[in-house]
Amino acid sequence: MKTAVFAAISGISLSAIATQQPLQYEDVFQLEFVSEPQISSNGDQVVFVRNRFDQALDKRIGSLWLSETKTGQLRPLVSEQADISSPLWSEDGKKLAFISSASGKQQIHIRWMDNGQSGQVSHLPATPTGLSWSPDGKWLAFSMFTPKKVASPVTLPGKPEKNDWAKAPVYIDTMQYRADGRGYLPAGYRHIYLMAAEGGTPIQLTSGDFDHGGEISWQNDSKAFYFSANRQSDKRAQAQNSEVYKLTIADKNLTQVTDRFGPDHSPALSSDGKWLAYLGYDDKKLAHQADQLYVKNLQSGEVKALTTDLDRAIDSFSWSGDSDALYIQYDDEAQGKIALQPLNGKRKVLVDQVGGSSYSRPYTGGSFTVSEDGDIAYTQMSTQAPAELALWQDGKKKQLTELNKDLQLSRDIGEVEEFWVTSSVDQRKLQSWLILPPNFDKTKKYPLILEIHGGPHTAYGPVFAMELQLMAAQGYVVLYTNPRGSTSYGMEFANLIHHKFPSEDYNDLMDVVDATVAKGFIDAEQLFVTGGSGGGLLTSWIVGHTDRFKAAVAVNPVINWFSFVLNADMYNYFSQYWFPGMPWEKPEHYLKYSPISYVGNVKTPTMLMTGESDHRTPISETEQFYQALQLRGVETAMVRIPGASHGIHIRPSNMMAKPAYITYWFNKYKK
Repeated sequence: MKTAVFAAISGISLSAIATQQPLQYEDVFQLEFVSEPQISSNGDQVVFVRNRFDQALDKRIGSLWLSETKTGQLRPLVSEQADISSPLWSEDGKKLAFISSASGKQQIHIRWMDNGQSGQVSHLPATPTGLSWSPDGKWLAFSMFTPKKVASPVTLPGKPEKNDWAKAPVYIDTMQYRADGRGYLPAGYRHIYLMAAEGGTPIQLTSGDFDHGGEISWQNDSKAFYFSANRQSDKRAQAQNSEVYKLTIADKNLTQVTDRFGPDHSPALSSDGKWLAYLGYDDKKLAHQADQLYVKNLQSGEVKALTTDLDRAIDSFSWSGDSDALYIQYDDEAQGKIALQPLNGKRKVLVDQVGGSSYSRPYTGGSFTVSEDGDIAYTQMSTQAPAELALWQDGKKKQLTELNKDLQLSRDIGEVEEFWVTSSVDQRKLQSWLILPPNFDKTKKYPLILEIHGGPHTAYGPVFAMELQLMAAQGYVVLYTNPRGSTSYGMEFANLIHHKFPSEDYNDLMDVVDATVAKGFIDAEQLFVTGGSGGGLLTSWIVGHTDRFKAAVAVNPVINWFSFVLNADMYNYFSQYWFPGMPWEKPEHYLKYSPISYVGNVKTPTMLMTGESDHRTPISETEQFYQALQLRGVETAMVRIPGASHGIHIRPSNMMAKPAYITYWFNKYKK
């Protein structure tokens, strides 16, 4: 059916379609996707980042493209071989600012839309983020890491002028001293800077031993702006407690605008200047806490919570042109949605297919942007391709790009089927999906791979996933689901595993596997399991609790909560929000929910895979389980990814290697 429909709309003959081949590993370099759409104020144009993967450089490359919303015409704006991001229109629409690495370092560039010329306007020592135009178009504000000179507490005597001494010891006394993807952190903090739009020397506006940044929202008179920061003196006890601040440029004066225990961030001023909107929540130290949308009347001080009845996390928002409503983005049952939320009145869903920004695994996500008249440009989700650019206008939706139509024409991309399962624990409904292999025949029996998402407080959805598609292309049915703990189903569902992860989420996974086998086309003797991060933990938990799977691959797993909390980069957060006490206070609790406690039960051949530079779930976790399984004589292997952080897929060659090693291991134990 899919083939016939595709042939009809594309005008391609059925004989040509019949030559489609399954996805190949090297097809990773054929993927393209849209990110960071920015619509012009009049809604006539959308600029976006067109992303591809360079085979020689083994990295993502972004170029700026523009779509005419009326004609759908596409044309490149800036297509140099560089990493380009963060496009942003000036208020008058005459200039476009963006970040580019064309010079070898990430710098601010400007494109003048009247003559089509572009130029670098900054020479910064570090990467700028959170770029923002002043309303008068004269200034650019941004945040940037600023080093802090720290003298060594020890000076060694006797060092000769010419020497072969060892490198000096590194003295560390800060709480956040390393971060996944960044490694060991130099001394310093993020501060906000101001720079003339035509270039010049940046002026540092914030100070102190605090990180400042995120979204910057200007007053209409360009004399002040709002931003968020955690300026608490005790950041160990208040790791999440950020506030919104107002900064007056003339005197660099800071005024605190919000005040509660919990994060307040992403401030945005309404166009009439009366309301300040922001995201946040009252921190109750739960494992999952959903951002809600608040507005503060800057004259009266009144604060309204607009979305508490929605029971969904608000990902982002944008003011309407008349300042009477806000457009909000959130996930609902794994679907990205955009709704119009009035300051007073009932919200209305406008778009329900936002997503596609996660191309390796089927995570929800995406972004949107709104014109003055309420036209919405957004990234559109699909099970058959990564994010494309789409437009909502006057109640109608249309897709503006087809960046992957060549790949869809030449490859047989697995169809995705949604189904729901009832949990045996408490009769809750579990949303699930199957990716079917090429030339699927429901009268035959297929091996099954259960692929488990990480987080655990996140969600999979009906979204393209290259890694899972490559596994399906090898002849497997691939199953993925959102067990309890997943987001987009409400706070209560997400916190069913609060202080007990893993627990009944294991039962949910087994229920979904049982329901899939009951469909009749799965070989019950050919079941395999894999997952990454929180999914790697659950994979390791599963092999300690059942022998039903022929083989397992745990990617970036947590094996021992005790060692994880004392070794992960975000140890301050994990220890306070995921557990009822510190490891030395509750050792029995930590071990009860650790897969290492059940290693004596494991018989399943198990491969472990982790990046050697992973600071989120450090490779020491993998090494513990590998050595324990070796001591027990269980068939095991360890795959170490040199230089990779927690996001193994960031390098496209690693996105190829991950499913290749997984299917290699499973093929060893398949009949």
